[in-house]
Amino acid sequence: MLNSISTSSHQPLPSLTGVIEGGSAGSWVDPGRILYIDKPLRWTSFDVVNKVRWLLCKHLGTKKLKVGHAGTLDPLATGVMIVCTGRATKRIDELQAHTKEYVATLRLGATTPSFDLEHEIDAYYPTEHITRELVEETLKQFLGRIEQVPPAYSAVKVDGKRAYDLARKEKDVELKPKVLVIDEIELLEYKEPLSNSPRGGEDSLYPGGKDDTAMRPSPPRGERGEGPIPRTGMRNKAFLTAPTTPQDTADYPSITLRVVCSKGTYIRALARDIGQALGSGAHLTALRRTRVGEVRVEDCMSMEEFPAWLDTQISH
Repeated sequence: MLNSISTSSHQPLPSLTGVIEGGSAGSWVDPGRILYIDKPLRWTSFDVVNKVRWLLCKHLGTKKLKVGHAGTLDPLATGVMIVCTGRATKRIDELQAHTKEYVATLRLGATTPSFDLEHEIDAYYPTEHITRELVEETLKQFLGRIEQVPPAYSAVKVDGKRAYDLARKEKDVELKPKVLVIDEIELLEYKEPLSNSPRGGEDSLYPGGKDDTAMRPSPPRGERGEGPIPRTGMRNKAFLTAPTTPQDTADYPSITLRVVCSKGTYIRALARDIGQALGSGAHLTALRRTRVGEVRVEDCMSMEEFPAWLDTQISH
């Protein structure tokens, strides 16, 4: 594991309050509850909040209940999501300030506009020079306090408009870098290029080829049929090497990382920047938030488990 860095900006925060066992229906409002949810793949953060609110209102026989989350996860990410109800929503800012841990898989040698699987590959880059040793040495650059430019397809506001709205209209999006902290970054796995890959290009990234829907998920949709959630990373071609063609690249290495970071870190942007630092390109193929503060994904319940659990919590 690469050395971790502690900074004075990361003061320990109080332990998160877990789910209150039992209690009356009124406790969902005052003092409120804090729930640990394992966000499903393709669900937006709003989908989770909306579903929790709907189920709670149905069980409590009320039409209104304040529900919010303490940290957005992209639709194609899974893992720890903290959901607050009632007066507990006043703790959201405190909960968001906790450090977060992610496990991310990056495919090297190719980028997408969103720097994940939300969009099609838009460029290919050389990977012949990349080795495990180069990756390990490069990752050291990202430890400690760094500046990161948010992805263009993000909820950051530019002149009062969401960056992703501007990016969807193919307008140039210039976002200011933000200072954040990477406490730990560890290379969990380095996968060599596939020696038996018959050819390079898009098919080599997806074992089932271009029609492999398991590896290339369809755009996420809300439960009520909302359209795809717009999201992409910043396309900064000036930082990238000249793209190769699919035919020039036989196959692609991938890396899996464990990252412990501060609030406001975009793992998609981190993937972009690591690819650039390697003299290539990169995008996320998987992302899981495994911890927020002291809450680990093992402490979370799935959305499938939540309704049955709720039946045991509300007194009738």
